[in-house]
Amino acid sequence: MQHRDDIRNIAIIAHVDHGKTTLVDQMLHYSGTFRDNEHVDDRAMDSNDLEKERGITILAKNTAINYNDARINILDTPGHADFGGEVERILKMVDGVLLVVDAYEGCMPQTRFVLKKALEQKLTPVVVLNKIDRPNSRPSEVVDEVLDLFIELGADDEQLEFPVVYASALNGTSGDEPEEQSETMDPIFKLIMNNIPAPLDTAEEPLQFQVTLLDYNDYLGRIGVGRVFRGSIKVGQQVSLMKKDGSVKNFRVSKLFGFIGLKRIEIEEAVAGDIIALAGLEDINVGETVCPRDNQEAMEIPRIDEPTLQMTFLVNNSPFAGREGKYVTSRQIEERLLTQLETDVSLRVDPTESPDAFTVSGRGELHLSILVENMRREGFELQLSKPKVILKEVDGETCEPVEYVQIDTPEEYQGAVMESIGLRKGEMQDMVNDGNGQVRLEFLVPSRGLIGYSTEFMTQTHGYGIINHTFHGYAPVAKGQVGGRRQGVLVSLDKGKSSTYGIMNLEDRGTIFVEPGTDVYEGMIVGEHNRDNDLTVNITKEKHLTNVRSANKDTTSTIKKTRQLTLEEAIEYLDDDEYCEVTPAAVRLRKKSLNKNEREKNAKKKKLQNADL
Repeated sequence: MQHRDDIRNIAIIAHVDHGKTTLVDQMLHYSGTFRDNEHVDDRAMDSNDLEKERGITILAKNTAINYNDARINILDTPGHADFGGEVERILKMVDGVLLVVDAYEGCMPQTRFVLKKALEQKLTPVVVLNKIDRPNSRPSEVVDEVLDLFIELGADDEQLEFPVVYASALNGTSGDEPEEQSETMDPIFKLIMNNIPAPLDTAEEPLQFQVTLLDYNDYLGRIGVGRVFRGSIKVGQQVSLMKKDGSVKNFRVSKLFGFIGLKRIEIEEAVAGDIIALAGLEDINVGETVCPRDNQEAMEIPRIDEPTLQMTFLVNNSPFAGREGKYVTSRQIEERLLTQLETDVSLRVDPTESPDAFTVSGRGELHLSILVENMRREGFELQLSKPKVILKEVDGETCEPVEYVQIDTPEEYQGAVMESIGLRKGEMQDMVNDGNGQVRLEFLVPSRGLIGYSTEFMTQTHGYGIINHTFHGYAPVAKGQVGGRRQGVLVSLDKGKSSTYGIMNLEDRGTIFVEPGTDVYEGMIVGEHNRDNDLTVNITKEKHLTNVRSANKDTTSTIKKTRQLTLEEAIEYLDDDEYCEVTPAAVRLRKKSLNKNEREKNAKKKKLQNADL
């Protein structure tokens, strides 16, 4: 059977921050896809505000580059394991992968995660050693590391013969040897054209198009992005959509789009091997197949990793409810979550006994916190419960998710890190000392042990440690206490504004979370206690003014810097009896029961129940 030599479909895969989005930028520029006078942002593929702010790719994106007489379709994938659902589907659309590895850091947890997925799909790899300009880069050792990883992940003989190219995406250079760098991306393009298989030319066979990504447009409605695996498709054609539930819907293709650079261009026809966007049907979903009405043959629906973490999203019922948000009702929150389900296949939303609460399950804290951050920016107000891992029955035994954790830390903090991971039921897999005072530690840790760990880790390593983790699998539930917060909290006694005087009086009791002049309410958490119990405090207390002047009291008052929690830190910080209140203007922590007496009653009840057990 003939191949289409005019096209290549590849995915760029890498660990977070190894430079794949910057590399795509350079490939776009070098190929002449942009006009000379066209303004293009850095990291042009990261179009979402959150992606630009955090410097990470959250949503998979596609672009196309014209190189000589061929078109290279490139799909930029997320590196975080939390967005594994995106990676899995993208790999189904391509024939090969460009594996980008940092020439200094080498193989990292997410390198392993994305490469494992690619090798399982039998895709052809091309390796790009990026950041070759770093003064301490170690290209030959990293190539050996990559080879070891391929062998460890069960690559076949063909996959082990991967070609390597060396590049500095930041400087826009590449070459076949580390020392031979020129201002061109030509070596990368040549490797792609010579090594990545061309798609089969099956334009004469019956159509099969599978939806891999979803987009939405106010004028066209839902848009399905995917690959034409077989046959051809034309605007105006009457086709059938094979739904996931087995039903069939007939519709007319109203518009087809191809891709070039960052633009979507209208086209009249697409054939096998093309990656396109299709409009015309309202309820098209990921994994569904478009085919001719007289040849209804569905493709296999891609397997999506199951969620591992869940939280309860509730209507905000704090004393400040409705003050800062535009969308505050349970109906509005439910509609927004259901809209998210249309484009996010790794998410689950389930109703609870209460009409004001929904159980939302995702692939990890980052996955869920990105959703919450997007909601608050859109004007939503809501409350969140403490995240919980999802247990699973495996061979009659209750199992919990386990993460593979890789830690790089200076030698002097190694003991503290090993002790704290041990308390979280982590099992050490490997330890390597690089001889320059840096240690790399590898562990398997229950996912629940990592909830809230990153803040403690940063404190232990004085900000010098780097922690990366990725989903490993399921293991029997570890017995005993795993992780959890050890410190109690400072809880506001009444409603008002926090005062400098009130904060100064509490500084020796712990760490304060609020600035002077912040609106607080009874039951709101205003700081961390330096002991393991909760303490109710008066943070709104004002200094009584008298007309008696004291010579030694007239000094200027200064307070310590307060600790401002980000949304992720606040979610990680939560305990079982607390909520995180999220609004467009603020992230607040509060007790579920705002009244001090009620909290004390509940605590006594819990103590008695534990004593009975």
